[in-house]
Amino acid sequence: MTLFRHLLPIAISSLALTSTAGTPPAGPLFVKEAIIPADADSLTRIDIAARVVPSPGQMAWQELEMTAFLHFGINTFTDREWGEGNENPALFNPVGLDADQWVRTLRDAGFKMVILTAKHHDGFCLWPSATTSHTVAASPWKDGQGDVVRDLREACNKYGMKLGLYLSPWDRNAECYGDSPRYNQMFTNQLTELLSNYGKVDEVWFDGACGEGPNGKKQVYDWATFKKVIRQLQPDAVTAIMGDDVRWVGNENGTGRLTEWSVTPKVPGSLPGAEETNSRLKLDDMAADLGSRQILMKADSLRWWPSEVDVSIRPGWFYHDSEQPKSLRHLVDIYLNSVGRNSVLLLNVPPDRNGRIASADSTRLMELRNWISTNLTDNLVAKREPHSLTASLRPDSKVNCVVLGEDISRGQHVERFTVSALTPDGWRQVARGTTIGYKRILHFPEVEASQLRIDITSQRAPANIATFCAYDTTLPPDADDSRPTPVYPGENIKVMSIDGQTVPVEAMAAAFDNDPSTLWTSPATGKTHEIIVDLGKEVDIDGIIYTPRTDGNPDGTVFKYEFALSNNAKDWNVASRGGEFSNVVNNPIPQRVFLASPAKARYLRFTSRSEVNELPFITIASLQVITANENN
Repeated sequence: MTLFRHLLPIAISSLALTSTAGTPPAGPLFVKEAIIPADADSLTRIDIAARVVPSPGQMAWQELEMTAFLHFGINTFTDREWGEGNENPALFNPVGLDADQWVRTLRDAGFKMVILTAKHHDGFCLWPSATTSHTVAASPWKDGQGDVVRDLREACNKYGMKLGLYLSPWDRNAECYGDSPRYNQMFTNQLTELLSNYGKVDEVWFDGACGEGPNGKKQVYDWATFKKVIRQLQPDAVTAIMGDDVRWVGNENGTGRLTEWSVTPKVPGSLPGAEETNSRLKLDDMAADLGSRQILMKADSLRWWPSEVDVSIRPGWFYHDSEQPKSLRHLVDIYLNSVGRNSVLLLNVPPDRNGRIASADSTRLMELRNWISTNLTDNLVAKREPHSLTASLRPDSKVNCVVLGEDISRGQHVERFTVSALTPDGWRQVARGTTIGYKRILHFPEVEASQLRIDITSQRAPANIATFCAYDTTLPPDADDSRPTPVYPGENIKVMSIDGQTVPVEAMAAAFDNDPSTLWTSPATGKTHEIIVDLGKEVDIDGIIYTPRTDGNPDGTVFKYEFALSNNAKDWNVASRGGEFSNVVNNPIPQRVFLASPAKARYLRFTSRSEVNELPFITIASLQVITANENN
């Protein structure tokens, strides 16, 4: 298989597979990729998995721990998450754009790299690309002479920040999209511009978004050529998501797996045969298990492909005035469940329409930095021999948190472990876990202890515990992330018809009970579904909130929608035509749609134009009417 022709074995001394800490596994190490022989038995498979290690670039990336995303572009000015590609470039005019402020804020908050959405799905380029007129050069910003990528590059140089670039393969503006050879050449030219003209790029970020072009044909991406361009122009850059260096964790809520293996047989989607192999292994991005012994038994190849947890500081990815940043407690939980679960955190901080990071966001970022500095820097471990599984604590220590880490340059080996504390009453187990990897953070009820001990109960090769720290932390209090949104009482809403059919009064009760844990499913009658409701009186309506199901099954989730208002249920004023709940599958949060200005109406018509998987039914966890004031 040519896919693995770049295996790089590193000769080391042959050692028996024992439980002794601090020793490497027997045999050569395999940098990034390894083949499993067809006749390999179970012990051989486990041994090979223990000897797969990161490339130098992957190692450097893992050590960053926290990186930042900047979603910024035409969507910032249209209040959308996904643009449609027909936006007027004249809308883009961030008169106060200050890339220095972006990078300085992120540096001060502890981030080491920033990734910019140089082009999102709408096709609008934040640099003056020669490939299209849909760029900053056609905007009034800096009289068409601006270049956001250039400004960010210079700011990164000034503040010592690494730079990454996101270039959306999906382009809803490009006339040639769907004409695969033509568009692939255009995309290659865009990639070449970005990787040739802006200095060192440390991460190239591709998602797998793909749609139909104007000709009705689905684009087939030339991933092999794209990868060749990256390797020629930016050989040290890691490639993320559709790339083979960094893997998407499988959700956008900021949570890594409790068992997160960096070694997996799952094949990156950009490589030949990926769909067939992953289907045979029954592995997808959201799979709970990507690397257990059971999975290894079915594998014919393995790769070091570590997890990146991407999440936004706000509910959406682009800046919206109606949204607020997550609470400090929420961000701390995200940090603990990403960096603390063998992943790198990619936190999105979207600049506002003025071209600056909002003060609410920068304040929250500094609160997170201060929490980490206050709680995870005063290590209570007083003495520990290198790679020892026992640590002595400072006298009179109280501890409620341990931070563990393997020396992943020798592989990821630990499968199960426990942590015990020597208390005044003797040894007591305080925590347990499965994988450790580069970093694992565990919290437990506070105990007074003089020593801590790790007991590794299952491992693939001798464990190499490089990090063993103990802390006494204080978690921030729980807090609500959302700005209060006045909604009309669901019990006052009466359903008049569903898909043109009169229904009983209690129909759709689960959709209007303002309880997202209940789910309503429509009749399976076709692509389009229409719901008309009576609010019982004239109401000042400011918008709607559609809450999709959050049980991990996207079936029935509304994608394209329309809603209209009326005072007589006959003459309808379309309030929002042709909208779409962008990215709703990966980010199934309440979808808020606001009117340009409040409107009085008694009746509301909600129409689903399409479902995310083109199924003949829709599902609604909650459908709420936003009112202009609290008194409706």
